[in-house]
Amino acid sequence: MIRSVLVANRGEIARRVFRTCRSLGIGTVAVYSDADATAAHVREADAAVRLPGSAPADTYLRGDLVVRAALAAGADAVHPGYGFLSEDAGFAAAVAEAGLVWIGPPPSAISAMASKVRAKELMGAAGVPLLSSVDPASVSAADLPLLVKASAGGGGRGMRVVRELAYLEGELASARAEAAAAFGDGSVFVEPYVEGGRHVEVQILADAHGTVWTLGTRDCSLQRRHQKVVEEAPAPGLSEELRETLRSAAVAAASAVGYRGAGTVEFLVSPGGRAFFLEMNTRLQVEHPVTECVYGVDLVALQIRVAEGYALGAPPSPVGHAVSARLYAEDPARSWRPWAGVVHRLSVGAEAGAGAFGVRRRGLRGGGPGPYIYGPVDRNPLGAPHSGPQIHVSVPDPHPCDPVTSRGVPAAGLRVDSGVDDGDVVGVHYDSLLAKVIAWAPTRDEAVRRLAYELERARIHGPVTNRSLLVRSLRHPEFLAGEMDTGFYERHLAALTSADGEGGIRLAALAAALADAASSPSRFGGWRNVPSQPQVKRYRAGDDSVEIRYRLGRDGLVADGFDGVRLVAAVSENVVLDVGGVRREFEVAVYPGGGTYVDSSLGSFALVALPRFPDPTTRTEPGSLLAPMPGTVVRVADGLAVGKPVQAGQPLMWLEAMKMEHRVVSPADGTLTALHAVPGRQVEVGALLAVVTTEETTP
Repeated sequence: MIRSVLVANRGEIARRVFRTCRSLGIGTVAVYSDADATAAHVREADAAVRLPGSAPADTYLRGDLVVRAALAAGADAVHPGYGFLSEDAGFAAAVAEAGLVWIGPPPSAISAMASKVRAKELMGAAGVPLLSSVDPASVSAADLPLLVKASAGGGGRGMRVVRELAYLEGELASARAEAAAAFGDGSVFVEPYVEGGRHVEVQILADAHGTVWTLGTRDCSLQRRHQKVVEEAPAPGLSEELRETLRSAAVAAASAVGYRGAGTVEFLVSPGGRAFFLEMNTRLQVEHPVTECVYGVDLVALQIRVAEGYALGAPPSPVGHAVSARLYAEDPARSWRPWAGVVHRLSVGAEAGAGAFGVRRRGLRGGGPGPYIYGPVDRNPLGAPHSGPQIHVSVPDPHPCDPVTSRGVPAAGLRVDSGVDDGDVVGVHYDSLLAKVIAWAPTRDEAVRRLAYELERARIHGPVTNRSLLVRSLRHPEFLAGEMDTGFYERHLAALTSADGEGGIRLAALAAALADAASSPSRFGGWRNVPSQPQVKRYRAGDDSVEIRYRLGRDGLVADGFDGVRLVAAVSENVVLDVGGVRREFEVAVYPGGGTYVDSSLGSFALVALPRFPDPTTRTEPGSLLAPMPGTVVRVADGLAVGKPVQAGQPLMWLEAMKMEHRVVSPADGTLTALHAVPGRQVEVGALLAVVTTEETTP
């Protein structure tokens, strides 16, 4: 029997595993890098062991240090989470050799699936449908488009879509370099790229007694950089014949490698309804909560029970629909640029939407230990009779995904899995996932509507996030109809990231200015009973600036450019305006050095108060290329040197931040007149990397 589990991971997944361990009466041990010394998963564990350093290669990827930490803390089992060492057969073997229980599949199964090339050979022999690999040396225009994929690893790294033959060699070299840096293996392979394909996967769970469960399908077609953004269960719009094909193929894949524990078999489904094997993830998936919600199970608890030797009974039956959205600290409008910084507030659900002039409701806060769903539930779908030890996992009360009303009628529920709490810092060393927000409801339409509603009204103060993109994606006609595919963002990104209406930004800025006036320390409290001089406030909202001019006097509020706007009430944190006869409440939060955030039913806006007169010393030389994010310079373009001509859009250097590579390109045709980027150099956001001089910028 397992009594203490070390989670060889960090952030959201570490907290997720800890939550289940607590419910089972199992102790928890965290490991942490120096960058994570104050992280939420460290604070939450019963014990924590330091892994010296900050880079993943020095910490979370050091299997020897993790095993040593488990032994030192007295843990008797290791759960790998996802990413890092979760699919490292050598690490799994080292855990077992140290006398610890490995909560995952056998090392032989991990090894069999570690190379995508070898995995395809095994799956072909097992009768699983495949896409044929392509020899890059004999590719012709008729073979396009193609997909270059890393043989090892996952998460979208080392993947490139090639639509023109002229780019094939360059993309092969780029994919090899990224794969080598990420996985220590630069081998890649090429296969046809299916236009309009859907990414559909099957959740499996297998025990050591020959039983394999298939817990339905998930659709994960909404992806950026081959990484999933929105996922749902069950996958909509599949015929029963196709569902059976996917289920049978998943069982064949698991049986072919003697699988045990939780895993996922991923498929590409063509527009014509044909399924092709992509890969098998020999671990728990990031998107596992939607399956838990629909099937009423705790997959982490089942992983632990299977590792203890228990047998699976009859599989549970699905109920309803679940949709999950991944909230990232990134800017989709700027090539998915990741952001770092302090998360001042992350609040999703019932607590997020109340202001000082209403009733502040208690409820969900991102990353809380749970329970985080409302309503009792009375079902335990696990456990048919078995001659040996039997799994009997109690469904938590309330169950995290399957709420019902007091009358027993199913009701929509919300779940938040987060790796950060208010005040935590998003750093540059790891991926930028803040939280997963999951909605369950009896029908797909209801689940999608609930998720979009809660995301739109969430309080997210800190780094730039993809929240607006998520809301718009969930409300897009193509997604609502269940007709999305992996090219969704390629087609719709520009429209989904277009700027919000100017009216909402200006009203938010006016509310911020009035809240600031209400908090004025003057003896008049910022308000006067006589006509006042016009007040001027300037804010930056994204790349735009907003200037607000207003007066407060006996006749109330007079603001330039605002017709029919009347001030109802204001305090330092809330402003109520009557806008054309419609009452609007604006919640205003100001963080010293961290900006101003205005939330209302019109949207959420991040503002930065600007000085009335700009500081001339902050201006940069024309043509300057500044680091768009904190990160590390991993390489500079071959032959790039001062004095060399460059072309608009030409990649000049690559930065690595939050587990992804980001290109820095020339803004125009010109000459490189300064180069400060050096491979291996760590840079802060705004650091000068290079200068490109054009005829227009030459003095």
